[in-house]
Amino acid sequence: MTDLNDPKTALKRYLQTQREALLWKLEGLSERELRLPRTPTGTNLLGLIKHVANVEIGYFGKPFGRQWPAPEELVSDAEFDADPQSDWYATEDETVTGIVDFYRRAWAFCDATIEQLPLGAPGQVPWWPGDRGHVTLERIMIHVIAEVARHAGHADIIRELIDGEAGFRTGTSALPDIDWPAYLVKLNTLAERFSTRP
Repeated sequence: MTDLNDPKTALKRYLQTQREALLWKLEGLSERELRLPRTPTGTNLLGLIKHVANVEIGYFGKPFGRQWPAPEELVSDAEFDADPQSDWYATEDETVTGIVDFYRRAWAFCDATIEQLPLGAPGQVPWWPGDRGHVTLERIMIHVIAEVARHAGHADIIRELIDGEAGFRTGTSALPDIDWPAYLVKLNTLAERFSTRP
């Protein structure tokens, strides 16, 4: 049984829960559905996975003296300079299977950093300015959990808009069993009462 009273164990559990919640949002959808931009800024499910994989490797790698074994898989500085959104979508040459595999390998790489170091281990985030770049493993774990959870929330909304699936796991929802169309009518009616107010 996992001891969630141990801080590192608890942080790892929260991180893994968010990773899995993010990844299952891809299940059962076509490649086109996974690539389609769903917001005015182009947010798409497959791009979220690619972005988060790059983020996790970035924070659990270089700041703690570890290098990703296949640097050509990461979005490079040159790619960012040419296209600042380059980690937010899959290129034509990238596949769903490949990006999912990349993300799962990122988990193993990042988990190795977590396993090898104590929470108080110092690190240096080179892209954070000044003293802010001096971090500990614990701070980075918290930062990455927040980052992954934020994007899992994005994915949750996108998936709900595609086919109504919502929640942490496929087939399991924390949503109450209510008449959703009637609920939406209720909320729209309430909002319309404010249409003439500033």
